[in-house]
This record gives sequence, structure tokens and C-alpha cells, in this order.
Amino acid sequence: MIHNSGGALAGERYRVIVSTDIGGSDPDDFQSMAHYLLYSDLFDTEGLISSPWGAGTAGDILEVIGHYKTDYPNLRTHSDRYPEPDYLRSITKQGTMDIAPFKGYSQSTEGSDWIIQCARKEDNRPLYVLVWGLLEDVAQALHDDPGIKDKLRVYYIGGPNKKWGLNAYEYIRENFPDLWIIENNSTYRGWFVGGNQEGDLGNLSFVMTHALHHGALGDYFAKHLGGVIKMGDTPSVTYLMKGTPEEPEKPGWGGSFVQVGNRPKAVFHRNTTEKDEVEVFAVLELVFQGPELDRDTEESVFTLVVDGQEFEGFYCGGTEYRVRFMPKSQGSWTYTTKSRLPELDGQSGAFTCVEETPAGRIGEEARYPNWWADVLDPEHEEHPHKGAKTVSMWREEFLRDFQTRFDWALHPRK
Repeated sequence: MIHNSGGALAGERYRVIVSTDIGGSDPDDFQSMAHYLLYSDLFDTEGLISSPWGAGTAGDILEVIGHYKTDYPNLRTHSDRYPEPDYLRSITKQGTMDIAPFKGYSQSTEGSDWIIQCARKEDNRPLYVLVWGLLEDVAQALHDDPGIKDKLRVYYIGGPNKKWGLNAYEYIRENFPDLWIIENNSTYRGWFVGGNQEGDLGNLSFVMTHALHHGALGDYFAKHLGGVIKMGDTPSVTYLMKGTPEEPEKPGWGGSFVQVGNRPKAVFHRNTTEKDEVEVFAVLELVFQGPELDRDTEESVFTLVVDGQEFEGFYCGGTEYRVRFMPKSQGSWTYTTKSRLPELDGQSGAFTCVEETPAGRIGEEARYPNWWADVLDPEHEEHPHKGAKTVSMWREEFLRDFQTRFDWALHPRK
């Protein structure tokens, strides 16, 4: 019998900042924010930071808080620790709106400054930063005040988010490899893939039965993603709710993870071919040659076009131009470049993305004492998603608890 009785549901209080790309590239953050607010009585919430890319602002967080305000009178009858809506508004901050340049940081934001301010508080407890989008504000905060590192506990929903924020990711990996961090690239999928999905526990049937017409937050939840559960960022929250957060290897609602001694990365000083292999979720860095320029190295001067998406490349001094990309699935990949510079326009290449291997996770254990990643053992995967069963195994248990929270929003305690 597996036991996971610790966490916030057992009475532990955790300091929490949520950094979210709500309103940006991934709409499931709306569902995750509704979930978080329904459980906000369990946490000492210190910040809600908008860290989107391309779209989305702090106003999207405030919109969800508005629905929470409607349900707040009912929720307070069930727990007097639900935070006041005005308090939540006061700690909602605007973070970065742009992807970091190649060096991994840029200018401080209201969000990055808030992370520093919270981390400096006189409180013996660590500060959990739950990253649902870009790592940019965390990287900026660490750059501006490296002394906060030991106070932070970062749970990072990577995967597609990592793909867009590789420069900030690499800045942290290279300069703060001893940061306490969970890098969840695939385990999070256990929230909506696998597990018990029978009857009212299906991704759609649960929402239609237990969320729709269950308070303002329930209706808000149901109108996103066609009423289908995704909440890919929510495992960072449930990790603190039930389990042993200080020990990531142990089972819990937010998954279990393994300690790693390296992170896979492949650097090529040439155009690659299909014979070149890159692990899934690894950093691929391509180095091209071009003219020497008298210009700011923070300015994007070319793009890498992969699968219809464009990733910014940067001039790095001398004759070097670099760009980073992360493949999120196995198979053959091709790319081209676009630029006003003739030398950087029309470059092309290919590579083969292969399964992540244990070999890519070893070799620098002394540098990575606090870095955890997805479990690779086949017995824990929801094919092809590594580690996902360490979340989906709890599906019925956490959804029944979530059902209760929607009921709270609908009915006051008698």
C-alpha cells in the first residue's frame, strides 16, 4: 500500500508564488487558476505573477479572481482561511512579456522584483515558486539577487513551456545548477491521460457533472477547452497538497521524480543531418557563422523555423550566431532559417529526436544536487509520457476531492 498522507491537506502550510502564462500560449492555465483558487485556503499565497509570451497580462489573473469573488461568500463558510479577493488582487503582478535574449535575462519586471521581495521575507519556510509558463521571471530574479537561491523551491512545468523559454532555462542551468528544482516535462500529463476515467471521472463527464453550474468558478472552468479537463499545470499545486514535497522521489498527487546529475544538451557548429541525434526535451543549440556586426547582442537577428513555428536566434559576437530549440517528441525534425542577413537566410538541416536516456542524466552529480526530473522507467509511463502514471494513479482520489470544492462554491455550509 502506497501512503502519501503529508502535504497541505494534512495541515502543512506552504508559501507559494504562482508564475503563469494564463491568457498566453496555453489556455489550460485558466482551468489551473480556477483550481488553485478553490484550494487557496490551504496555502500562504504570496504572489500571482503573469509571465506569458505573445499575449496575456495580469488582467487575465484578475478576471479569474473576479469569479472567485462571486464564490467567496460560500467558500468562506467552509474554511475561514480563504484569502480576501482584494488581497489576491494586491499580490497579482505583471511579469515578463517577452522571451529572454540568448544570455537568459534582460530587464527586471514587477514580477521578478516581487519574487525577490518575497524570498527576502523573514520566514524560515522555503518559498515554492510554481512555474506554469516561462522561467524568465525566475531567471531574472536570480540574476538580480543570487542570494535568494537557497530560499526557492521551483516546480517547473516544462515540456512545451521549456521549448519557448530555453534561454532563461539555460541561464539557470549554467549559473544556478544547485537550485532546488523539479523539471516536469511529461509527468504532468497524468492529470488528463490515463488513470480511472470511467463514468463521471472522464475528462469531459467530470466537468459536465461536477463543475458546470457549480458556482462562478465552476462555470468559468467549464467554458474553457470545450469543457474537457486539461489543467496541465495543476500537478505543481497538488504536489504540495498531498505527498512529501521536501522529498520529490516519494509518491504524491503531483507525481514523483528522480534526482539527475546532468541535463541533456547537444551543440552543433554545423548544419545537422538526420544522422544527428538529440534526446527528447534536450536543448539543441545550433551555431551558425555570419558577418561581424556592430550591434546589441540582445537583439534577435534571425529565426529558426521548425514545424511552422519560429524561434529567435541571436548574434553572439565575432562571427557567431546561435539559436536554441527543444524537440518535444521522437522522430525526424527539419528546420530552416530566416533573416535579412544573406548568410543567415535559407540555412537548413535535420536531426532525429530519440528517447531520453539515463546516460544523459549522469556525469555532473556534484553540480546538480537538487535537480529532479521525470521517472524514465516504462512501468511509470502513460505511453509515451514518461512518469505520467505517478500522477494518474491518484486520479480518482484527487478528482473526488476536487468535486467537493466545486460543491463548496455552490452551497454554503449548513
